[in-house]
Amino acid sequence: MKGNLLAQRLKNIKVVGLGQASFDFLGRLPAYPHEDHKAELAELTTGCGGPAATAIVTLSRLGVGTSFIGAVGDDRFGAEIVGFLETEKVDISFLRSIPGCMSQVAFIAVASSGSRTIFWHPGTAPSPEPFEIDLSPFTGARVLHLDGLKIEASIAAALQAKSMGMTVVLDAGTFREGTNRLLPLVDILIASESFAVPLVGNTSDAEAIKALAAFGAARVVITQGAAGSIGFDGGEIIRQPAFHVKTVDTTGAGDVYHGAYIYRFLTGAGMSECMKFASAAAAFKCTISGNLKGVPNLEQVLEIMNHAK
Repeated sequence: MKGNLLAQRLKNIKVVGLGQASFDFLGRLPAYPHEDHKAELAELTTGCGGPAATAIVTLSRLGVGTSFIGAVGDDRFGAEIVGFLETEKVDISFLRSIPGCMSQVAFIAVASSGSRTIFWHPGTAPSPEPFEIDLSPFTGARVLHLDGLKIEASIAAALQAKSMGMTVVLDAGTFREGTNRLLPLVDILIASESFAVPLVGNTSDAEAIKALAAFGAARVVITQGAAGSIGFDGGEIIRQPAFHVKTVDTTGAGDVYHGAYIYRFLTGAGMSECMKFASAAAAFKCTISGNLKGVPNLEQVLEIMNHAK
């Protein structure tokens, strides 16, 4: 009976995420101190984050069935991460808690401008090995979302996903050794501005996005922070300005963008509409302090979009 219930639950999963989940300490301060100086925090909060986990929680809050594949330690930080994902209705059937290991932890310093600087430790919990990746239980899944930190596991998952007819989405924040082997397996590439530099050098954003598209992704987006985002799907280059909001904390805004983009993609929207919706979701996140505390629901995203009209 348990097996049947699990199979039914996994059948309803539409997006599977593979990557990082983190326990975050977030400190607010008036300004960053100079090296070898002290700064008193105006506020200190804790929560959960991580690129893939934040995107998956975004999708869950938007009403999409999600599952997260990864690993945490059996410490109190890992327990917090597991508990939070469960609260957010994310399936954690394949999130392992590894005995004797430390979970990923980050300290995020947020200045009064809303900009953030992140210090993080990956922890010691080993990520799933390629041979451990098994997406076959997710018979109804349509999208695999990767943060690309563990290249070999990501490649194994992407190959399985494509064989199952799933769309592979990559959050390309940092270019790592082996990333060029993963890129040809990606259908939707959402990259940071800095990601393209090792591949194409310091060039215009239009040249950079077309160079990234040459790796094979049908849709490519480069997020540009306060400047918005630029997209390319083989036609004209699309530019989506950022929505103007009072920025409190930019932590996790890019990850929310990824999750919101996938949500709109699942509804059948084209590139421009996906980018607009994702930009609105990221803007909402910037109005609230904390990583996952500011992840919006559908009503909140639509409010940002309608307010801008």
